Amino acid sequence: MAKQLLAREVILRDERSSCKRSVMFSGSNHCLEIPKAYIRPPAERPKLNEVASLDNISVLDLAHLNGPNRPLLIDRIRSACRQDGFFQVINHGVSEEVINRLLEVAKEFFTMPIEKREKFYSEDPSSVIRLSTSFNVEKEEVYNWREFLRHHCYPLEKYVDTWPLDPPAYREAVGKYCTEVRALALRLLAAISESLGLEPDFLEKALGQQAQHMAINYYPRCPNPELTFGLPAHSDPNALTILLQGDVSGLQVFKNGQWCTVHPARNAFVVNIGDQLQVLSNGIYKSAIHRALVNAAEARISVPTFYCPSPDALIAPVPSLVTSDNPAQYRKFTYEEYYQMFWSKNLEGNTCLNFFTVDSTNVSPPTEDDNL
Repeated sequence: MAKQLLAREVILRDERSSCKRSVMFSGSNHCLEIPKAYIRPPAERPKLNEVASLDNISVLDLAHLNGPNRPLLIDRIRSACRQDGFFQVINHGVSEEVINRLLEVAKEFFTMPIEKREKFYSEDPSSVIRLSTSFNVEKEEVYNWREFLRHHCYPLEKYVDTWPLDPPAYREAVGKYCTEVRALALRLLAAISESLGLEPDFLEKALGQQAQHMAINYYPRCPNPELTFGLPAHSDPNALTILLQGDVSGLQVFKNGQWCTVHPARNAFVVNIGDQLQVLSNGIYKSAIHRALVNAAEARISVPTFYCPSPDALIAPVPSLVTSDNPAQYRKFTYEEYYQMFWSKNLEGNTCLNFFTVDSTNVSPPTEDDNL
């Protein structure tokens, strides 16, 4: 069986005296059958025959942020954030060379021998760098078909020395990418602020001394993609996520009561609104529910960058967005409070927003059905 799986099992302690296992995949190998620990109950499987192709996702040309068409672009951002909570951007200022180099070192990292990667393995979600296969080891009943490396990346000089030295080009390539994506995030925040009728720098200031995290997700080929997920349905707990899809499909968003595939576009990013912007906008903008599927033909790499408030930032609806027609929907809280709640729970269907509404005293934990 070990040769069939061609993977190394990391045995994790379980306080209930049994063992939980997560598989750290070898990038050059392929399972011949999916282990039982990854098989979802029938009601929770992806239902691939019910997925639509999303051909009308907003594709916004950020070149128009500078010029006479800026008001029109701001209107399109407003519409996308209000209706869907996500959009794609082109002419975003992150060079194609920097993107390609990032994808190269990402692939190199996950095809290195496990022995070189496992030094970064951690069960602690608060670690500044973490290699894992699980969102929350202690909560997951069924594992996700994914391995990921997640680390902090701003301020760059504070965290770069914690990053891998192998591949040798990792720190330089990823550092350049993080710097350019941060500049993009700030431009997007300014445009989103403006689309809400706020000053361009309002949201940046509201987030305090912002943090920036990134993850490199590696989804190995899966012999039975209809039985499992790369990532189940969830929204992002941060303010704004900028996703580099790579060239293999896998991202799906929940729109109009149906799961829809967002196909990769050349040199484009998917931008999605996170929970914190939904709160700040008083529910006017929607945090996008999304998931990641896997496939049997080829491995997939995606790279989300998470733009986050500082832990002590006070998050609450912006006063000017609270009206008699749209009273305050959320109470005031710190981002640290929200983030701890998010990581303490299983990922599935999890936004945690239910815990932070103005009437959230006796709210039950959210389920996937609650959020869809």
